[in-house]
Amino acid sequence: MTRIRHKSLACSPGCAVEATLQYIDGKWKGVILYHLLHGTLRFNEIRKRLPNITQRMLTTQLRELEHDGFVLRTVYPEVPPKVEYSLTTRGRTLEPVIMALKKWGDENTAFGQDTPP
Repeated sequence: MTRIRHKSLACSPGCAVEATLQYIDGKWKGVILYHLLHGTLRFNEIRKRLPNITQRMLTTQLRELEHDGFVLRTVYPEVPPKVEYSLTTRGRTLEPVIMALKKWGDENTAFGQDTPP
């Protein structure tokens, strides 16, 4: 699970930034959160949107996001089982952060322009 390096965020002015980045660290969490901003998705729908992620990594990232209170996992008692993922209220609070990262990426990377700066 995600670990906070400092027990107190009063250690320095940057500790809150460090703590926030640790919650959404790694290659996939921010992207998963971005896709869930648009609504509830099933596991395979997320996987289709992230073709380079392994099933194990997606499962791990979703579990960590659920553990940290950003994602809600809903299991429906059907055969086969239906599992949906959606953002919690806490997860929705990350929308401005995720969208700011997307905007910055659109403006400052090769993904958002013909040539990098």
